[in-house]
Amino acid sequence: MKVWIEVLTPKQALFFEPLYHALRREGHEALITTRVYREAEQTLKLKKLRFSVVGSHGGGTAFGKLLASAERITKLAKLIQKWKPNVAVSFSSVEASRVAFGLGIPHVAANDSPHSWMVARLTIPLTTFLCCPWIIGRSVWEEFGGPSRRVILYRALDPAAWLKRHRPSDTVLRQLDLKRDRPIVVFRTEEAFASYLMGKSSDKDPIVAPIIDELLKRGLECQAVVSTRYGMQAPVIRKRFGEKVTVVDRIVDATSLLSYSSAFVGSGGTMTVEAALLGIPSISCFPGPKPLYIQYLERLGLVETIKSPREIASKVHRMLTDPEAFGPQKRRGKKLLAKMEDPVAKILSTVKLTGK
Repeated sequence: MKVWIEVLTPKQALFFEPLYHALRREGHEALITTRVYREAEQTLKLKKLRFSVVGSHGGGTAFGKLLASAERITKLAKLIQKWKPNVAVSFSSVEASRVAFGLGIPHVAANDSPHSWMVARLTIPLTTFLCCPWIIGRSVWEEFGGPSRRVILYRALDPAAWLKRHRPSDTVLRQLDLKRDRPIVVFRTEEAFASYLMGKSSDKDPIVAPIIDELLKRGLECQAVVSTRYGMQAPVIRKRFGEKVTVVDRIVDATSLLSYSSAFVGSGGTMTVEAALLGIPSISCFPGPKPLYIQYLERLGLVETIKSPREIASKVHRMLTDPEAFGPQKRRGKKLLAKMEDPVAKILSTVKLTGK
């Protein structure tokens, strides 16, 4: 069987890496495609996966996204028509969905983000099978045209796919010149170019910046690490804080970095879930509609959504000065991860069934 895997983000690279290796171990062929996008390409290289770059990211405007998508569809169609896969797999990639549908290739999609409704409207109706966390359920996808009988649920949040296989390495601390004997607070900037955040955020004004200001005012002996994405985020943070913070503008072993952290503040989604499941006290300042997985972790007391920079800094202060108070939260996060099933196994079985 020949399986085409589309990877558009670092999260998708981490999520589909185990699937790629499982397919190869069973003697199947696998082709990975991506686009010109720093974080995705660097993650694939970090994982030593072979991939083909087709097209580019459309940036932060609707017009740019439309043009880039149209160009990618044309280029992908030519590549995939020549390679002739039996099954396509993606994280609801707009381009992969259109090409697979147009060429008559069954498409297995994973998706934990119905809040990204523009993507859902363009992809869910074209999907053969949709795999998603059980907390989202089937009914959510019906409004996007997804037949509920073709929605496959797994009892896990997506990061479980790689967290269950991960072993922390302190190499990342040496790479970033961080000390293990001083608390580390990790900040994650928002995905400013995402379609669901257009008009709600700007890569030139990261949401975490005022929070870092408030935290630094408190004079805590901690190491602030800011994991940036693209555009102007890294230069803006460097100009504003200088050597007071460590700016990460390249792909590193972020899961290990989180494992050695004392607190996490995220304006995105994936790293917030990672931190919570690793037992790291976590705060979400997500600027858009609250994702269902964040709502779920809130109900379990593993993530707290706070918008006020001053309140966030106050909470982080407590996380650092009274870590024992968060001991039960840490244990609950790790216990939840241990109970989750492996999403890769469910997706692999769906891919093989579809390939027949």
